Amino acid sequence: MEIHGLTKTFPVAQSLLSRWRGQPQRAVQALTDVELNVRRGETLGIVGESGCGKSTLARTLVRLYDADRGSVRYGDLDVLALRGADLRQYNRRVQMIFQDPYSSLNPRMTVEAVLREALSVHKMRPPAEQPARVRELLKLVGLPPEAAGRLPHEFSGGQRQRIGIARALALEPECLIADELVSALDVSVQAQVVNLLLELQERLDLTVLFVAHDLRLVRHISHRVAVMYLGRVVEVSDTETIFTAPRHPYTQALLAAAPTLDPSQRTAAPAIMGELPSPLNVPSGCAFRTRCPYAFERCATERPALLKLEDGPEVACHLYDPAQTAPFKLAT
Repeated sequence: MEIHGLTKTFPVAQSLLSRWRGQPQRAVQALTDVELNVRRGETLGIVGESGCGKSTLARTLVRLYDADRGSVRYGDLDVLALRGADLRQYNRRVQMIFQDPYSSLNPRMTVEAVLREALSVHKMRPPAEQPARVRELLKLVGLPPEAAGRLPHEFSGGQRQRIGIARALALEPECLIADELVSALDVSVQAQVVNLLLELQERLDLTVLFVAHDLRLVRHISHRVAVMYLGRVVEVSDTETIFTAPRHPYTQALLAAAPTLDPSQRTAAPAIMGELPSPLNVPSGCAFRTRCPYAFERCATERPALLKLEDGPEVACHLYDPAQTAPFKLAT
């Protein structure tokens, strides 16, 4: 999957008084010119603070949201232009697992009905073969066959998330987009679900886009990591480089703020200053400049492009522009 210039805004409802006064329509800038690629067979972690656009990106990639502009290519498909049967075929190949394992399941339908619905809509199996496929899917995610006749409220949170995974796998997808897959689960259950996802990825040769705010989980599961800030991708690199030699000041501060039991792993990176700006009023130039200890004049007027460095990482920061004489030295 290749993503270029992907932008998404959400208009803010105006009061009658605002409309009468002729005030301009305000909009939340959820995604701004996102540049990213997802390689076949890898797990790409997407991290960042709450409100940075991670979930919006995930939902836009499966066309739950329509992008304002940009392009998304999946193989030879122009994803944003797909309609009708072509879009249904794409949705079969790229499936999403939602954050809340309860509200994403119909409480009035048994597990078997939930799984058979997916098979029927996409004509994956004739009716006579569907019960056997349901049992196969339940076994795949570690649930007993008798779970098929039960309703979602009869399961724990971890079990409901397994049902969500089974529903996604029912369509034999090539790519899974997991939006905060385990954030609503206990720590011990998180490990079980994440390990299940790793096992399924290896067994079924899946590509996974793993959206999370838990850096520990992202490091455990991901081959590469993309860091987002206020709707923009600010750094992309392999997992080991991100966690041992982060380049962007925001990535450094994000990792420095993460709790660790090993004092030797703590970094000297400056803490993030101030509060996250409102997406209704994104700062000009570099969106991170209002909280960055290294910000200088250029940061206020020019948005940094995502540059590929010689040793591999991609960073959106003027301090790494070969034409810029950096006035500050980044912490390492």
